[in-house]
Amino acid sequence: MKKWFLVFRALLLASVMVTPATAAVPGVTNETPAATKGMVAVSHPLAAEVGRAILAEGGNAVDAAVGIQLALNVVEPMMSGIGGGGFMMIYRKEQNEIVIIDSREMAPQQTTPDLFLAENGEPIPWFERHTSGKAVGVPGTLKGIEYALETYGTMPLAKVIDPAIAYARDGITVNWITEQYIAENIDKLKQYGTAAEVFLPGGNPLKAGDLLVQPDLAKTLTLIKEHGSDVFYNGEIGAALVAEVQKRGGRMTMDDLRNYEVKEREPVRGTYRGYEIVSMPPPSSGGLTLLQILKLMEGYDVEKMGVNSAEYLHRLIEATHLAYADRAQYMADEDFQPVPKAGLLDEEYIKLRQALIHPRFANSRVEPGDPWRYEPDGAPTPHPAAAPADTNPPGETTHFSVVDQWGNMVAYTTTIEAVFGSGIMVPGYGFMLNNEMTDFDAEPGGVNQPEPGKRPRSSMTPTMVLKDGQPILALGSPGGTTIITSVAQTIINVIDHKLPLQEAIETPRIFSSTYPQVRWEAGIEQDVILELMARGHVFDEQPQNIGNVQAVAFDYETGKMYGGADNTREGAVFGVDAVAFLQAEPDAPLLWEPSELKLKVNGALYPFAAGQLIRQDGKVYAAAAKIRLALGSPPDAFAELEVALNGDTYLPLREVAESLGYQIGWDQAEQTVLLEKERPILPASEVQKAYEEDVYKITN
Repeated sequence: MKKWFLVFRALLLASVMVTPATAAVPGVTNETPAATKGMVAVSHPLAAEVGRAILAEGGNAVDAAVGIQLALNVVEPMMSGIGGGGFMMIYRKEQNEIVIIDSREMAPQQTTPDLFLAENGEPIPWFERHTSGKAVGVPGTLKGIEYALETYGTMPLAKVIDPAIAYARDGITVNWITEQYIAENIDKLKQYGTAAEVFLPGGNPLKAGDLLVQPDLAKTLTLIKEHGSDVFYNGEIGAALVAEVQKRGGRMTMDDLRNYEVKEREPVRGTYRGYEIVSMPPPSSGGLTLLQILKLMEGYDVEKMGVNSAEYLHRLIEATHLAYADRAQYMADEDFQPVPKAGLLDEEYIKLRQALIHPRFANSRVEPGDPWRYEPDGAPTPHPAAAPADTNPPGETTHFSVVDQWGNMVAYTTTIEAVFGSGIMVPGYGFMLNNEMTDFDAEPGGVNQPEPGKRPRSSMTPTMVLKDGQPILALGSPGGTTIITSVAQTIINVIDHKLPLQEAIETPRIFSSTYPQVRWEAGIEQDVILELMARGHVFDEQPQNIGNVQAVAFDYETGKMYGGADNTREGAVFGVDAVAFLQAEPDAPLLWEPSELKLKVNGALYPFAAGQLIRQDGKVYAAAAKIRLALGSPPDAFAELEVALNGDTYLPLREVAESLGYQIGWDQAEQTVLLEKERPILPASEVQKAYEEDVYKITN
């Protein structure tokens, strides 16, 4: 039986209530520990130490970022590495400019739009699809970091790669999160055998405290140290990679590797509450979708709503649905498909989309808008095929942020897509291969269909927040499609809710890209969930972690540096001259015992705890305050039906439900009351009127 969980983060919640951010940089209080000689925020302490040491030796933020990424290939091999790709955002302080290095994977030249269709024309099942050689895109990470060093760094690749070689050769201690991911992916690791030899030696999954030694990966990194990326893209490593991909049904060739191209791109920019937000352009959907969500939320008094209140989360979910509908319809590799970047963020277009948000009811029929009408110069409106639903499970990735002693900053998100990527490890060379091709639509016809040389649509969202033209915050997150909302919620927590950076990161998050399902983290209050479900949202039956935000902040007036690290992995914030913060394994969440009696409304299980649904004299009673929230009734409704039972106030469930127009059923086997009621489709005029009358709407 699935359980509901509730985390009582007493320290977090207390700090949220009493410790507003007061310094000039949002997310920073007068008590926040600061460094001045450089700082890193990384999801693993061993990789963080590599970055800190490089900064201490006089390296710049790019040098540190490359060293961190190479180390992560060893200490977090299930998340990223030279078998994948990513996006690096660099702020060059002296030039006061932001550059983007796109090392996203590319589709092999033999790719066709029907790549992931079975003979019957239906998409190949997910496990088979993402563990096939067809799922492997041409990796770009190694060329990307080599390019970054040669163009913007100060140290040679042969120097910053040394710590990664040592970690792989001598071994590193497995931590709690690596143990968890190995245990959750045993079938994938066993499928082709090679990865199992590393992570399941002798058939036994590695546990926390075990030594993970990777001699084949050490050999590979040593070859790269001696020969640069050429040994990968035009040499023995590449030959082994291509042979394994083809053995597993893929279409990659050595020409695909030789022709891989790193690109510099212009970031996308927008504003939020007077701050400039600079983020990732296509082929990532991250930046535009992030900016759309923020612009939609900018029309509300978010601070007045309160942290993770039902009012705030309802509007955030609705804004996210609108932005993700546009994401699915219009965003793809801009080298292949025009993207209406200006139209998506146009003020009038945003107003039209905002007017679709009803303050009390979820919109069950969210559709993409027509941003092409708002493009400058009368750009014609392309009419792409309808976007297929995104049914892939959330991926994983890694993100880290760096600031050096001069104020240069890096926000870098890299990935091999799913945990352990495709599950394919290159024999004799010890690194995992991505399954990035599954970021293309499985069904052809849309803007994000597979095509030769194309980069699949990404959600990676490395982002910088600027004040007076200079970055004060660099952040990002892993998590597949959840990345965008994790970054958005962190920015909102810092700017609107005025939370210190660490609390902003640890505040429980939600994710919902399409109606009605909502993924949520433990710590969202039961009353909030009940109220949101009454509005039409459906929460997963149990919480799970969403994202892993790593951020650094920089006060360009004082030169002080700050950081925040997520606790969903062993996050670390290390400063060169001060600050050493390491996340411990979080305590198991306190169990919220579910009620033995259950309530389902339109098939969705509502989160009633023990004692909130009881049977008395053959009738089911519900705790009065909870059932009013769950069914969307006013606080004083049905007062005449209230009864006192066991010292608390209850309402008879049948009478209340019938008076509200529900059909009532009973599942004896599951001990579940079943309520059914069709949710009305509101006319546009009624939604528009409700939006205009929204008490939280900002009217200028």
